Amino acid sequence: MNCVICKNGVTALGLVTVTLERGSSTLVFRKVPAQICENCGEAYVADATTAKLLDAAETAIKAGVQVEIRNFDAA
Repeated sequence: MNCVICKNGVTALGLVTVTLERGSSTLVFRKVPAQICENCGEAYVADATTAKLLDAAETAIKAGVQVEIRNFDAA
């Protein structure tokens, strides 16, 4: 896919770190699969992966987590 940000790069599959914050909670997900632009580094996370990230974040926030760092589990 062509990068919509820089318009010059092509994306390739890779792993990124995603940080989500809400109120006093900060959640960091490492090793998240994404398409990454080879030119500018912009990362594009698939809709299904985003949904899993948001579900995991919602569960953690409801449990009262303030800071958490975890590897993303794609399963």
